[in-house]
Amino acid sequence: MRFKQRRESFRAILEGDRCVHPASVFDPISARIAEDIGFETGMFAGSVASLTVLGAPDHIVVTMTEFAEQCRRICRAGELPLMVDADHCYGNALNVMRTVEELEMAGICGMSVEDTELPMEFGSPRPASFTSIEEGVGKMKAALEARRDTGMAIVGRTSMVPRDLADGIARVKAYEQAGVDALFLVGVKTREDLEAVAGEVNLPLVIGGSPADMQDLDYLSGLNVRLCLQGHQPIAAGYQAVHETMKALREGTKPADLQGLPSSALSDAVKRNVDYERWICEFLGGK
Repeated sequence: MRFKQRRESFRAILEGDRCVHPASVFDPISARIAEDIGFETGMFAGSVASLTVLGAPDHIVVTMTEFAEQCRRICRAGELPLMVDADHCYGNALNVMRTVEELEMAGICGMSVEDTELPMEFGSPRPASFTSIEEGVGKMKAALEARRDTGMAIVGRTSMVPRDLADGIARVKAYEQAGVDALFLVGVKTREDLEAVAGEVNLPLVIGGSPADMQDLDYLSGLNVRLCLQGHQPIAAGYQAVHETMKALREGTKPADLQGLPSSALSDAVKRNVDYERWICEFLGGK
């Protein structure tokens, strides 16, 4: 199966002894760049999916099928192991099962299932609220049941804010007991809180939304953190570059005078031009 090797590579990260920063990717080109640069794995977030597919903020208006199709496009473009943030999996435990089926077939290597009540509830859109632990456990078990390739990792996700640490610890312990492969902690703000959680569970940890002073890879490796998200700057840099390029053209800059354009070598690399030229010669009688 095409996805076997990349899932084994992703599992090796979770089961290894070092924490890595995944590349934040959003489309086939960004995933290829991450792979060519040497990132061990990529991360496709729900917030990034909303931007990429809809040009919308992270309010869970992207659909499961839209998300899965973008995952499929990313995975077919290269061999970068991809973890995705599948949010609440678009509904209850049965929707979780459907989401797992679609994302597994798309080629991902790991997916998080979270316990936030999504989309926002009527009448109290902020702050976030959470499912009961029992419902969260049901969703984790449903994800494991729906998975066919056990090489694909199911990651139980919870946010450490805006509630107390004890509740967060109770949740990750329950999800570990349910059988997930790793735990995803969002919004851990202090080393003391992270150490408290790490001391209560045995599974590999993924963290996101933590301050820069917590992102020391040596420190995190010692706490069994295996993935540390740094944010989603690449897509932001992308739309900034598009804005500046279009603005310059609109204001009269000649195409030859534009700044920040890629070299022909980089353009050829991200398009896999060498492969296409070879296929033209082999299959279309090209010279």
